Amino acid sequence: MDIEHLRTFVAVADAGGVTAAARRLGLSKSIVSRRLLRIEAQLGVQLLARTTRGAALTEAGITFREHAARASAEIDRARETIIPNGELRGVFRVAMPLTFGPTHFAPVIAEMARRHPQLQIHTSYSDRFVDLISEGFDCAIRGAYLPDSNLIARRVGPILGKLVASPAYVRAHGSPQTPAEIASHQALMQGTETWQFLDGGKIVTVQPQGRFKADSATALAAAAAADLGIAWLPDCITYEYLASGALVPIMTGYPVPAGATFVVRPPGQHPTRKVRVLTEMMIEYFARNSDIWGRDD
Repeated sequence: MDIEHLRTFVAVADAGGVTAAARRLGLSKSIVSRRLLRIEAQLGVQLLARTTRGAALTEAGITFREHAARASAEIDRARETIIPNGELRGVFRVAMPLTFGPTHFAPVIAEMARRHPQLQIHTSYSDRFVDLISEGFDCAIRGAYLPDSNLIARRVGPILGKLVASPAYVRAHGSPQTPAEIASHQALMQGTETWQFLDGGKIVTVQPQGRFKADSATALAAAAAADLGIAWLPDCITYEYLASGALVPIMTGYPVPAGATFVVRPPGQHPTRKVRVLTEMMIEYFARNSDIWGRDD
């Protein structure tokens, strides 16, 4: 049985339909459908129940999907073992954060594509937490918060941040000196989040309030520079604002707890070489750009 046909079936099973799987694989729907029909003909059983909404696995399909996924993974590992330094091939799907992925991490992805011309890289930029398994991603770059306990994470660099405001806002409204004083200021927020600060060895949590909200740290930095309030932002977003004087650090006696950036992947025995290569490149990127991200002590 052709290994590419097995991979196609796994993609359809995980995507929930031929159309979505074809889009992930970069193939036409007719090719994907023919591969599925060929596998079912070889096995003599129906693996997928086609519906108007897509495709659902039959009982036989559920069982075969697990075996097909393991077989595909074993072939990939065997190929990497035989040719550990060979050219990367196939499709590599990566989820990146929208906040600083296009501006900071996109060059890493571009360099990976340049080094490996046989590799097809599909990158999705979004601040939502994509389901790596059901949406067919090989890995994701995520910062600070990892709600998916079943995923395997490798730390690649730090995320440091601080509380900032514009000089004009500070002149007009003053600057909070303690976390408790944040309640009397206009906070620029992504939603109804809490802010945390270090008070010696303790973590102090506050619930800020404000009229301006945006689901982008870049937009919040622009709002802070426009004198709209105070913002709790990562250094990689405020770096240029601070260098130009458009924003200034405030309440520096209570620093923000350090976060981290991770490469996360679905559970399995070993990461694929594509994931390992991206992980190594991300570690190198953070080491080269410690002036923006801070040092990973």
